[in-house]
Amino acid sequence: MSEGRRITVIAGGVGAAKFLRGLLTVHPNQLVTAVVNVADDFRLHGLAISPDLDTVTYTLSGLVNPDTGWGRVDESWRVKDELARLGGQTWFNLGDLDLALHLYRTQRLSEGASLTEVTLELCDKLGIEATLLPASNEEIRTQLKVQNQGWVDFQDYFVAQQHNVVIEDLRFEGIEAANPGPEVISSLEKSDVIVIAPSNPFVSVKPVLEIPGVVDVLRERRTQVVAISPIVGGLALKGPASRMLEELGFERNSVGIASLYRDFAGTLVIDQKDSALTSQVQSEGMRAAVTDTIMDTPERAAALAQTTLAQISLFGEEKK
Repeated sequence: MSEGRRITVIAGGVGAAKFLRGLLTVHPNQLVTAVVNVADDFRLHGLAISPDLDTVTYTLSGLVNPDTGWGRVDESWRVKDELARLGGQTWFNLGDLDLALHLYRTQRLSEGASLTEVTLELCDKLGIEATLLPASNEEIRTQLKVQNQGWVDFQDYFVAQQHNVVIEDLRFEGIEAANPGPEVISSLEKSDVIVIAPSNPFVSVKPVLEIPGVVDVLRERRTQVVAISPIVGGLALKGPASRMLEELGFERNSVGIASLYRDFAGTLVIDQKDSALTSQVQSEGMRAAVTDTIMDTPERAAALAQTTLAQISLFGEEKK
C-alpha cells in the first residue's frame, strides 16, 4: 500500500474504472474519492440510467463484464429479447441484472433521494469502500453537433450511431445552472492528489470540469493535479477520443491532450510508446511522465496508479 494520502479522481467510464480498480489495490480505499461524469445520463423506458456511474460501480464491486468493460458479468437478456419481440426500443443494451439497478435508482429518485444519496447507497450494498460522487445532482446533457445532422444527444451519437460520424462541436445543456454535487468541491480541496483519469477529454472529463467551481479548484492546486493521457500511439484504446481530437482541431496524440489540460494540471502521464513526444508535452507547459499506461490486467492498472501517485511525491512541493 502507498502512504495514506487523500486521492480524488475525476472519472468517466471504462478507462477510469480500470484505473480506479488498480488504485484501490495499492491505496487505502477509504481515502479514495471518484467524481464521476453524469452528462451522459439519460432516461429510457422511464428508467434513470447513469452509464459512467454504473461502469465504475460494477468494476469496483467485481460485477463488471470482463469482456466488454461495461455491464454485468453473467448477464441474461430475457427482458430485452421479449421487448424486441413486442417491437420496443432495444438500441441501448439493458440486461436483466442491469435493469434491477436502474429500477432501484429510479425508485429512490422518485422517493426524493438525490443521485448522490442513491450512489452511496449502492456502494454500501455492493461493498465498495471508496467514495463515488456524481459530479452533479442536476441534469446535464452532452450534445454533439454532427456533420450534416445538427445537434444530437450523446447516446444517439455514441450508441445508436456507434460514434461513426464526424462531429463539429459539443455542448453541455444545463451546465451553467448546475451545481457540483455535495462534497465534490470539498473533496477536491482536501485531496493531496487529484487525478484526471484516462477518460475521453471531451465527453467524460470536460462536462465535470465545466460545472461551475470545479476547474477553479484545479487551477489553484495545479501542482497536485496529474492527468493520464487516454491516447497511445495516436489512438484511443477504447472509444472515439482520438478522432474527436482531430475533428475538434487538436493534435491526435498526447500533445493534443496536454494542450487541453495544461491550465489546470501540472503533470501528464503518457505511454512509453509516446516517449518521443515528451519535449512537445513539456513545451505545452506540463511535466511529462513516461510509463506503461495500457491497463489490460489489474496488475498493470495498479502499476500505473503507483506511477501516477509518485508524480506528486516528486513534484508536489514545487511552485506553480
